[in-house]
Amino acid sequence: MSIDEVIAKRLLALRKSKGLNLEQLAELSEVSKAMISKIERQESSPSATILGRLAAGLGVSVTQLLSDDSDRPKHFMRRDEQAVWRDPDIGYLRRQVLPPDAQTALEMIEVTLPAKSRVSYPSWGNRPYKQRLWLVEGKLTVHYGENCYSLLPGDVLVFGVDLPVTFDNVDAQPCRYLLVINQG
Repeated sequence: MSIDEVIAKRLLALRKSKGLNLEQLAELSEVSKAMISKIERQESSPSATILGRLAAGLGVSVTQLLSDDSDRPKHFMRRDEQAVWRDPDIGYLRRQVLPPDAQTALEMIEVTLPAKSRVSYPSWGNRPYKQRLWLVEGKLTVHYGENCYSLLPGDVLVFGVDLPVTFDNVDAQPCRYLLVINQG
C-alpha cells in the first residue's frame, strides 16, 4: 500500500470514528473541505503542515495519519523497514525510526529538513504531549509559541505541542534531527 493510500485510509477512518463530516474537520483543522476530500480520494498528497493541521484537528499524532493499522512495533527494525514519508512540496523527509510503543507511549522520528525550508504546526489543543528534539546535523531554529531557539548539532530542546511550533532551517544546508515523543 502506498503512503498516499495509507494517509487517505487513515484520515477517512479517523474522521468517521470521531463522527466528523468534512465541514466539521475543515473547521477544526483549518484545512479546506476540498483539500480534505482530495486527500481522502488520493487526488492530492498533503504537505507536512497540512498533515499537522489535520492531526491537530482530529486530536491525534501525525504518526497516526501515516501508519497503517497493521503496523506493529518490532524489537528489531532495519533502516529499510522503517516507514518513510516525503513532503511533496518542500521535500521534508520523515522516517519513523521507532513506531509508537503501546506500553511506553514512546516513539522516535528522524527528520531531514531541506535547506531554506520551514514547517509549521498548530497547537494540539486536544491531548497535548511532550517532544524532545536532538539536532544531529545542520542548524535549526524552533519557534515554540513566543519563544525562539537556535540549535546547533548536539543541542537538545524539550517542548510540547500545546503551542504552535515552527521548525525553520535558515541555513544553506539540510538539517537532520531526531524527535523522541512521549504521549503518555
